[in-house]
Amino acid sequence: QVTLVESGGGLVQPGGSLRLSCTASSLFSTDAAGWYRQAPGKEREMVAQITTGGNINYADSVKGRFTISRDNSKNTVYLQMNSLKPEDTAVYYCNVFRYFKVYWGQGTQVTVSS
Repeated sequence: QVTLVESGGGLVQPGGSLRLSCTASSLFSTDAAGWYRQAPGKEREMVAQITTGGNINYADSVKGRFTISRDNSKNTVYLQMNSLKPEDTAVYYCNVFRYFKVYWGQGTQVTVSS
């Protein structure tokens, strides 16, 4: 069982930055981890992920603006978000994939508005 807690969301103006954190009860180097988001009335979509092989993938809409990273010693996965746009507004969720199971956090709201 893995418990995940996201933090770092909030209200930011267009062009601004936020860093989201996802602290896990445990985080192994073999875990895959990722960030997803869900805007009102839309499906949940992948934003960024680190695969079990260590590869990193980004949604086309965030490439060049968002960066995913992890610190296994702190059991934490990060999402650095720069040059934020109103269309980035959503609830952001992190997940961890371990031993064929997926665990999700409760989400953190990100609102980009002037």
